[in-house]
Amino acid sequence: MQSNKTKLWAGRSTEETNKLLDEFNSSFPFDFRLWRVDIKASKVHAEMLGKTGIIEQADSTKIIEGLNSIYAEIEKDERAWFEARKDEEDIHMAIERRLTDLIGEPARKLHTARSRNDQVVTDLRLWLLGQNYLTCNLLIDLRIVLTKLAERDAEQIMPGYTHLQKAQPISLGHHWLAHQERFTRDSERFEEIRKRLKFNPLGSGALAGTTYPIDRHFTTEKLGFSEPCRNSLDAVSDRDFVAEHQFASSMVMIHLSQLSEELILWSTDEFKFIDLDDRFATGSSMMPQKKNPDVPELLRGKAGRVIGNLQALLIVLKGLPLAYNKDLQEDKEGLFDTCKTLSICLEIMSRFLESIKINSERLTQATGQGFMNATDGADYLVKKGISFREAYYAVGQAVKYSVENKKSLLDLNESEWKNFHPLFDLNLKEYLQPVNCLMQRESYGGTSPKEVKKQIEKVWAYIEKHRQTFQKEGIPIHESNDSCRWSRL
Repeated sequence: MQSNKTKLWAGRSTEETNKLLDEFNSSFPFDFRLWRVDIKASKVHAEMLGKTGIIEQADSTKIIEGLNSIYAEIEKDERAWFEARKDEEDIHMAIERRLTDLIGEPARKLHTARSRNDQVVTDLRLWLLGQNYLTCNLLIDLRIVLTKLAERDAEQIMPGYTHLQKAQPISLGHHWLAHQERFTRDSERFEEIRKRLKFNPLGSGALAGTTYPIDRHFTTEKLGFSEPCRNSLDAVSDRDFVAEHQFASSMVMIHLSQLSEELILWSTDEFKFIDLDDRFATGSSMMPQKKNPDVPELLRGKAGRVIGNLQALLIVLKGLPLAYNKDLQEDKEGLFDTCKTLSICLEIMSRFLESIKINSERLTQATGQGFMNATDGADYLVKKGISFREAYYAVGQAVKYSVENKKSLLDLNESEWKNFHPLFDLNLKEYLQPVNCLMQRESYGGTSPKEVKKQIEKVWAYIEKHRQTFQKEGIPIHESNDSCRWSRL
């Protein structure tokens, strides 16, 4: 670690900090990934300082040129740059120190009208904005995959479940669309969060603003924010945007985990609804016959880590007074882990879904078992003018009789049905065929193939709307790049 004399915050201290404190205090091993956005924000800050006359224009130009040189250095070999400076306190100090080495005295003017408090939170907002765009893009990819599956499987019948018990026949396409709806809500959450994320803290100083005639609207526009943060005290201490991102990410992981649970069940011998592609499955080191659903199992497991990162942040935030406190350094490691985990989970789920093979024969066979057409038997009577409760009881008696006699409802003859209600007749058997039970559910949002196809058209239109919004806002690729993949995170 640097001695106190060379630390950029040195001045008041008379003794060297303990080496253990230096290590404990350092965030460089994980905040190094902010280097792109730190350089970007510093360049804009330097440009503003020159534009307003706070520093000489020549110094502003030298600072920007020096920062461009540092950008080129790191981009050429991230790992070497990291290793050479791994004892630095954080990435912000490392860049400023390197800038001083390159251009000398002008570098010491960069931090004019800026504190690390507003510098760090500005960098974090910029970086997270890139992650927000990246996540939305990956969510659109997954929604497209699910919608294509829904198109393919709109007429494929399957058992629908409640309480993991067979309930009613549904379309497999309808099932895929249900998951698509969940990921649509996730997309909307990230879009909504982006509105609050695009506030600019730069210029808030340590907590009270600054005495210099800075132009916060200039830096806001240059950095792609929507407006400056309105209160300097709140700006440097606010981590709501991190918590919101962690919550939205946790919801995505919960939805991925729920889908994964179904895929795991469907791949078992007991269900046999799907076959796993060898490219996305593993075997056993001991049992030669095994083909394990590792992808959905890992997705299900990783959801716990992401949810844990949310909980950790909320616990850090709950007791903090205004304004900045060092506790807030704990906002990053969990966030970086969440973002990296979420990205690979979304991407691999899309590829995994594209690879699975549907066992149509087994799905159709499973739908013919049990009493999933019982509700339709009750509806049959209701349409003849009987109250639903009376009809429900009659069919319930028929189910009880069938269980006792090891029959299905389709096995019952007309005389047997009339024992339960006189209005049952010969047409009932055709009415209760599983495929007819499926076709008749044409209510808005229902499972009939006809309605599923209508919903698919709406989904495609909504996805295109999101895509156009995405293109209009633009994708800051340099900010969404997950730097430092080789680090301990």
